[in-house]
Amino acid sequence: MPLKLEANFFEPGQRYWRAYTPGDDFYEALIETHRGLSDEQSALLNAKLILLLANHIGDISVLREAMAIARQDV
Repeated sequence: MPLKLEANFFEPGQRYWRAYTPGDDFYEALIETHRGLSDEQSALLNAKLILLLANHIGDISVLREAMAIARQDV
């Protein structure tokens, strides 16, 4: 399974009028998840979220590709 780099956000059963709306919904949920947390708590939340999503993806080659892309220009 190749790494998807184009927007791929959706919510089953939800119809959107604009292609960017599902991504906006995700961003809003992510920001709300961090609301009220300290920097340390936010960092821990991010680490836990990364591990949960990596486990869900499961494909090590996709995860390696994502890590390499994320590390570029850092």
